[in-house]
Formats: sequence, C-alpha cells, structure tokens
Amino acid sequence: MTMLFLRSAGLAAILIGSSLCDAKELWVRIDEIIAMEAGGPVAQRSDDAEFLRRVTLDLTGQIPLAKNVRAFLADTSAGKRATLIERHLASESFVEHWTDRLSVMLLERHNLGKTTEEDWRRYLKKTLQGQPKWDHMVREMIAATGRGDSRPAMKFLGAANHHRLTEDIARLMLGRDLKCARCHDHPSVDDWKQAHYWGLFAYLNQTKVATHKGEKKEYLVEALATKKIDFESVFTSKKTQTGPKLPGQPEVEIPQFEKGEEFESAAADGLPAVPKFRPREHLAEDLSAMGNRVFVRNSVNRFWFLMMGRGITHPLDQTHSENPPSHPELLDLLESEFGSHDFDLKWLLRQIALSESYQRSSRLPSGETEVDPDRYRTALLKSLTPEQLLHALLRATGNYNRVRSQRSALEAGKFDRRGYFTGTNQELPHAYEDIRTIFVETFGQPAGVPEDDFAPGLNKALFLMNDRLVLDWVQGRDSNLVSRLGTMESPGKIAEELYLNILSRFPVEGERNEVAHYLETHKERRDKALSDLAWALLTSTEFRLNH
Repeated sequence: MTMLFLRSAGLAAILIGSSLCDAKELWVRIDEIIAMEAGGPVAQRSDDAEFLRRVTLDLTGQIPLAKNVRAFLADTSAGKRATLIERHLASESFVEHWTDRLSVMLLERHNLGKTTEEDWRRYLKKTLQGQPKWDHMVREMIAATGRGDSRPAMKFLGAANHHRLTEDIARLMLGRDLKCARCHDHPSVDDWKQAHYWGLFAYLNQTKVATHKGEKKEYLVEALATKKIDFESVFTSKKTQTGPKLPGQPEVEIPQFEKGEEFESAAADGLPAVPKFRPREHLAEDLSAMGNRVFVRNSVNRFWFLMMGRGITHPLDQTHSENPPSHPELLDLLESEFGSHDFDLKWLLRQIALSESYQRSSRLPSGETEVDPDRYRTALLKSLTPEQLLHALLRATGNYNRVRSQRSALEAGKFDRRGYFTGTNQELPHAYEDIRTIFVETFGQPAGVPEDDFAPGLNKALFLMNDRLVLDWVQGRDSNLVSRLGTMESPGKIAEELYLNILSRFPVEGERNEVAHYLETHKERRDKALSDLAWALLTSTEFRLNH
C-alpha cells in the first residue's frame, strides 16, 4: 500500500565586508553560506507537519501528540516555529533526550568504571536543566577525581584505561582516530603522528584507581608525574620523548620539585598523596580552551551532525587535510560563534533549528533525482535512535504512560532477555528499563561502535514486524490508540486518527480511501483490521525515519 512509504522519493574572511553581517543572527549566516555552496536547486521549505515531527524528534526524542499536531497546523502565527523550538528546549523531554544523546556520544554504550548509570544520568540531566556549557562539561569529565558517586562526571574516565582514554579523547574531542598512531605515524594520514598519540597519553598515564581503606570504595587519583614518555616506531629503533602535549599546542613542562615539596597533601586511608602537578587537570583546561581550535571545531561538527544528519567534516573522526570540510567557512563561523557564546549548547541547537537549511523538506527539489548529501540541499533522512524509536512507538500507540509507569527492573526482578529473543521466555518484560535494553540491543550498535551512520538490517525490520511487544502495543486496551479507534464509526475519522498519531500528519485522499477500503473488506473482523492498519503504519519507512 502506498501509505507504507514516504510521499516522495578562516572566520575573518567570512566576516570581511560590512558591519551589517556581524549583526545577523547565526542561523541567517548559516543559510547564506549553504546557499552559496548549494551547487543546484534546494528543496522547498518543509510543511508544518514535516517540521513539527522533525524538530520534536531532534530536540525531545518524541513524536508530537495528535492534539499538538492539530494545534500547530491550525496556528497561523508567523513565529510559531521559533516558539515551538523554545518550548522544546525548555522541556523535561529535551533534558531526557539529550541525556541519551550525550551519553551515547561520550560512552558509546559502554558501562565504564564504578560510577553508576543512575549517577551519570543524574549529572547530565542536572547540567541540561540549566544553561549547559559544553567546555565546562568537558573539563568536569576530564579533570574529575575522587569517588564515583560524588563526582559522577568521571564516568567518562572509567577505570583509567590509559590507552582507551587516549583513543577516545582523540576521536570524540579532537575528531582524530589515532589508534594506528600508537605504534607508528599513521600510514595513510600524513597529519596524524605517533607523537600526537603519546603526547595525549602523557596527560593520562598517571591516573590510577585506589581503594579507600575505611569506605572500601574505589577512588580515581593521580600519581606523581616526574618524566616524559618514551616511545618508538615499530619501523625504526629511534627512541623519542614527549611530555603532555596536544596536537598543534606547546608541550606542557613537567615541573621538578624539591624533595618533600612534590605533594599538596599526604597519603591517607589507602589513598596516595596528592601531587601539586596533575597532568589531567592541565588536559582538561588545554583541551577545552577556546584557543584549541581542533576541539571547538570538532564539537560544533558533532552537534551539527546530530541535528542535520551529516557532519561538515564527515566521517566525524576523520579530521585531517585530506578530508576537508564540505563548508570550511561554515565550520569557521560555527567555531567562532560557539566560543563567543560561552559554549552554550542550547544556543547552538536553537540556531541550527532556526535555519532554513534545517527546515528544508526532505523531498527532492523539482526535476532532481538525487542530490549530494554534503550540500544540504534537502533535509537528510535520519534513522531513529533506539530510544527515539521506542518512545515513538509508545506515543503513537497510546501506551507511553502505561509502560513508563510499569515496575522498575529492581521490583520486577531479573528479566531473561536472551530467552525473550530466542523464544524460550514467553513472558513480556514488566519494567521500562528492560524494554529499553531490548530496543538498544536490537537497534543500537555494539558497545564501542559509534552510532553516527544509518545501519539498516533485516533483524531490525523483522523485529518491528513480528516482535511480541510491538504486537501487544497494537492491541486495544486501556484507552490506547487501537481502543479509541474501535469507538469510531467514520472511516475518515479513523484514518485521521491513525495518521495524526503515528505519522504526525493528516492523511491524503488516497490514504483515506485505502483505510476505508480495508475496513470495508475486513468488516467481519474489525478489531483485527484496526490493529493491522496501525501495525502497517508503524512498520513503514515513514515512521522508522526522521525526515
């Protein structure tokens, strides 16, 4: 049926010229640069339904409720899109969704160290409820010491695996995949040197785990750093040294103290003495400084990707001279403006969402059969994250409140997920946390694999079509969607309710007719027919993607 498918297949240089340019909002300048580089016709502006669904998913991780779709489409005010963006940014749903987004981006679904998931998420939520400053968050994560429950930002550091930290910070904070540079200069990227790897490693190699004797709890501490790191290439026998050093930045001198003057406080309770010179604290400051352009550019590139579906430099961890950004002027501009606005994450997301580039339709421009994704001539299709998909399914089917209020995993007891997948466990999970885990395991990437590209799979399609949870949600009960549909007589009203709740838009005439025809053909089993119609829309491409 046609209803199963989408309805259409150097900053200075930028600002030279006039003081008027300086007065323009960032989103206006974003559009000017992208229009200049488009290289062909761009898609028309998204209609209100398309925009509403997209921005609600991107900022809150939800699809809009049917009543909100009706209200937004009926609203004729000129500034309603900007008002909607502000409302989303101020919502609790924004906090929860971006807690998911930041956690997945930073931890890549690893459960690191002794800091609990609950404490980590509580830290992210508290930060996002205010005015989140990205540089401050990074400093907190990198510099954290002490006990996990008192400094939950340290979950990023995990159990202080120095090589993992070196590689993760290089990728996530600098956009450089330096794993190969551990043993030699990168074989295919001239910009990436072995010295870059070990210079970063030298900030981290004194971080240790120690156990407090009285509390019997692990603490993250720093030992005394006294010398540089020795390293050599596997291809030569020449030994080289480096102290703490970021690519393109001066080396940090390791101070030499008089004996007895090295420490700020003495060892106690099984914890080592606290040295005066702590390289990781220097890393936290050096890394997140406005002057570290590599960090700032990588940051805006990653947040741009999360909103737009593709990085200005793409792939995200391939920042080097042989992979230049698609829009160097735009990257320069975002870098400068993000820094001048105190690394305010909400401000950056607001500016991107306000741009016409973000608000374009995903339908191709007239006469075009394909466009280059790096030109942003259309809105790019984005796969829903596991969390987005779960919440969208629950919202669409009217089961959100019921499922979210189900017992906690602790109350429900251990759920046999393996048995659930293999069919030996016929029970449905009774805790939201277990349901969420099932979706993450099915639709997410394995731990340690970045979720930065669309990854279709037969298992994912089959899950949506056949999973017992999904089939249970399209059964009529407790005033959910299918239950409400059963009280309606008019096929037109049923079609409207289906499409508004599931696809966040009104059905077109052909879709109304298909619903009416299906109901008439299967009138002897009407309840099952209503369930089938809901299931068909939920498994459609249009529902599965953020477009």
